[in-house]
Amino acid sequence: MPRAGLTPAAVVREAAVLADEVGYDRLTLAALAGRLGVALPSLYKHVKGVDDLHRKLAVLATAEIATELTAAAAGRAGDDALRAVATAYRGYARRHPGRYPAIQRAPDPADPEHVAAAERAVGAIYAILRGYDLTGDAAVDATRMFRAAVHGFITLEAAGGFGLPRDIDRSFDQMVAALDTAFRGWRS
Repeated sequence: MPRAGLTPAAVVREAAVLADEVGYDRLTLAALAGRLGVALPSLYKHVKGVDDLHRKLAVLATAEIATELTAAAAGRAGDDALRAVATAYRGYARRHPGRYPAIQRAPDPADPEHVAAAERAVGAIYAILRGYDLTGDAAVDATRMFRAAVHGFITLEAAGGFGLPRDIDRSFDQMVAALDTAFRGWRS
């Protein structure tokens, strides 16, 4: 008998909290079952296995960051929008270090919930890029550039990879300024 009040959504929400505490790579069904106070087999009433849990966590995290990116971009344009969205992306990763890796999972085209969340996240970036007159293939390339730069910075920062004696926030600001310059000078 499943624990009263335990739903698939509640399982995923608790998995997200646990991932933030212990790390995405250390998120296991056994640890989650212990956290929820249920026997491991009881979790299978809510998730099909660890892969399904990771997929559902990816959907949750992607939807969360999409909401944050969209809110950050609202009412802004150009470098102001770019800076706000990059900062929101970095802020999400800092606040949610365990669920952030889940957003790196590309959605399965057969998973409409994940695809919709990913489209909202990418849509926030596309909206900014339209302000630079970047659409179509150029927007795809520029989105990949934005994501690679910001994700690379986030990953290095989280790993303690910036040891030089310079303010890390200033370096982040310079990277975003460089993206702005690149997007303004983009050639199709």
